[in-house]
Amino acid sequence: MTHVEALDLDRLPQHLIVIGGGYVGLELAQAMRRFGSQVTVIEAGPQLAGREDPDIGAALLELFHDEGIAVALETEVRRVEGRSGHTVTLQVYAKNTHAERVVEGTDLLVATGRQANTDGIGLEQTGVELNEHGYIKVNERLQTTAPNVWALGDCAGSPQFTHVAFDDFRVVYDNLNGGNRTTTNRLVPFCLFTDPELARVGRNESEARRDGIAYRLAKIPMTEVLRSRTVSAPRGFLKMLIGTRSEEILGFTAFGVEASELMAAVQTAMIGRLPYTMLRDAIFTHPTVSEGLIGLLAQVDGRKV
Repeated sequence: MTHVEALDLDRLPQHLIVIGGGYVGLELAQAMRRFGSQVTVIEAGPQLAGREDPDIGAALLELFHDEGIAVALETEVRRVEGRSGHTVTLQVYAKNTHAERVVEGTDLLVATGRQANTDGIGLEQTGVELNEHGYIKVNERLQTTAPNVWALGDCAGSPQFTHVAFDDFRVVYDNLNGGNRTTTNRLVPFCLFTDPELARVGRNESEARRDGIAYRLAKIPMTEVLRSRTVSAPRGFLKMLIGTRSEEILGFTAFGVEASELMAAVQTAMIGRLPYTMLRDAIFTHPTVSEGLIGLLAQVDGRKV
């Protein structure tokens, strides 16, 4: 199964094996486990949600262990036999222990990413070119290499989220009506709808270090956010990256209750290029998750020059 077939099931898998520890695999793994399925997640990388920081991967792993979901990291699938919906047998290889073993289940969900479905539809006859990954080549206005042909959403290589596809539509619509909207420097938010949610906007620590961007870090556990106590949801943490020589918000990550709504407040501040001190000094309603921003940003070290 892909996520399409998994969402169309009219029965509950007895033992679902999920190949891939990314957003789709994690959301469906937790959902099926809570419905009552036995679930095993197999991930080739060293952590779940491989594009996120290691502390996020560790927090998700702990969450899944607590919910009774088996997780095999650094594990390659060597062979698959059987039929999903009946019996499936996977021969897997653990790269960290150099050991092979067999994983058996009743259903198989493949959540290892998507490939562009652009072959064999005659694009070469239109002048529409593809990039090296098979997506339609577009410029910042989502124009293709062919006159009067535009592409948007997944096929144009945009981040594969509904909210990004909708913004792509706004870019194309605006340009078709005489505007000049582009995709340049878009601030794209990410959200993993597990329970609790994972939400991020801007850079995480891994990306900042990769790009050589110096930052100050503020981080608190969700237990310090009073709202988490009123709803008995203490799991998770908040963290924000602040520029070393500025008050700019470089990125924000929240793993916890109502994380996606909290992220929207920070994203708005980032779009408006507000210094982090505007959030730190604001008065937020008590008890809300947004109130946690005050405690979080009180942890920021003084500006360094």
